Amino acid sequence: MQLADLSNGLDTVWVVLTAAMILLMEGGFALLEAGFVRQKNAVSIIMKVFVDISFGALIYYVFGFAFMHGKDAGGLIGLTGFNMTGDLTHLPGNVSHDTFWLFQCAFVIAVISIVSGAAAERIHFRAYIVYTIVMTGLIYPISGHWIWSSEGWLAKLGMIDFAGSAAIHALGGFAALAAALFLGPRIGRYGEDGKVNIVPPSNLPLASVGAFILWFGWFGFNSGSTLSATNPGIGHIAVTTMLASAAGCAACILFTILRYRKADPPMVINGALAGLVGITAGCAYVSDGAAILIGAVSGVVMVLVSEWLEKRKVDDPVGAFAVHGVSGSVGTLAVGLFAQPGAAAHSGLFYGGGWELLGVQALGLAVVAVWGFALTWLTLKLIGMWRPVRVTSDEERIGLDVSIHGVPAYSQERDFIDVDKLRSP
Repeated sequence: MQLADLSNGLDTVWVVLTAAMILLMEGGFALLEAGFVRQKNAVSIIMKVFVDISFGALIYYVFGFAFMHGKDAGGLIGLTGFNMTGDLTHLPGNVSHDTFWLFQCAFVIAVISIVSGAAAERIHFRAYIVYTIVMTGLIYPISGHWIWSSEGWLAKLGMIDFAGSAAIHALGGFAALAAALFLGPRIGRYGEDGKVNIVPPSNLPLASVGAFILWFGWFGFNSGSTLSATNPGIGHIAVTTMLASAAGCAACILFTILRYRKADPPMVINGALAGLVGITAGCAYVSDGAAILIGAVSGVVMVLVSEWLEKRKVDDPVGAFAVHGVSGSVGTLAVGLFAQPGAAAHSGLFYGGGWELLGVQALGLAVVAVWGFALTWLTLKLIGMWRPVRVTSDEERIGLDVSIHGVPAYSQERDFIDVDKLRSP
């Protein structure tokens, strides 16, 4: 066996393994969101995750991948690779096209999962299926092409986003904000007198396990983006990922103790995730110290933005925008400050690179944020012309598990369900 063949084989195993780790994150999303919402809506969360995986993978295979990674057309969109056919010779040569597709497919599933949390407890299941098709087939692939295709217009400007703080998390976060605003708050979330009513999580231990699974999968998310098992930077990427997530979590523990006189468990859970989101863009390019700072800032800003949204009556049940949209923004801009010479194509402001990279990062972030928000709002508006996007007030009060899916998340052995009633249209 030739040395090159052995290297390619190792790369293939590495990419497939890390893709599987990212796919396992869907279990984390399912548990995290099911734990954060009320018990009567746990099944609806799980069903949306199954939609993310199944429809997301199929749509991305048929045309999403082509729009994102196909041969470029004017820096805006790819136009080869539909059904994984056509000219794909420009893709990385160290792994097969199928292997590369699998890794990218895991990413697209993660993007749509961000939005599902913000729309929890009130979006209609059928409307969500249609939105999933649009997000995984058009919204994410097109903006992803701008950043990650070598011919994409943002890539040509020099934008750096190693594993997706902007391409995945800022896009998904601002799309989540649009969904939360479009749907409006849950019934009873805000009183007529302006009072904020807290909706207690149904199962914080479950949400915590979900966060731990996401934490684990993130090492595949970031380290796997090398697409090579022999890349010497894998260890550093894993270390910065760990340090940033730990710093985000620790910062939230200390900050909420100072602010609320007690460590706030949901905020602490989201703090770890905020640190992970924040480091995703620069995990290969920043120092250990910068990773700690990025994680800590992401965690604290996440808390402040969560409070700000609550005051403005924006109902985001799992904190999707604060965690992904805001921390993704912090991480994207941080690359323009902390990218080290030799590690990235351009150095950050604090390493003598001037303002150029920071300006490009800010431009790319703004474009992705507006694209994700506007296209999500437009898509939901168009869906609403066909069928209701939000469930009825009666369905919401009963809970989506029973009213939409016909089965509760938890039942006693003595409980029975009328099959005819369950399967009636």
